[in-house]
Amino acid sequence: MCLGVPGKIIEIKGTVASVDVLGVKKRANITLTPHANIGDYVIIHAGFAIEVLDTEKAAQTLSLLAGFVRQ
Repeated sequence: MCLGVPGKIIEIKGTVASVDVLGVKKRANITLTPHANIGDYVIIHAGFAIEVLDTEKAAQTLSLLAGFVRQ
């Protein structure tokens, strides 16, 4: 099973973004989401940002994931 996780873009250099996922910084290629900007939430899968999320949906998903991490 594959899982995409949401994160917030904190920096962009060319086609690579630094993304904060629950306090962990990840790198993601943003070629598939060229309209993504700093401050946007994206779904990351296999090192690629595959979708831009609205803030509310990202917050809901991150809240669920944080609950699993704390357990």
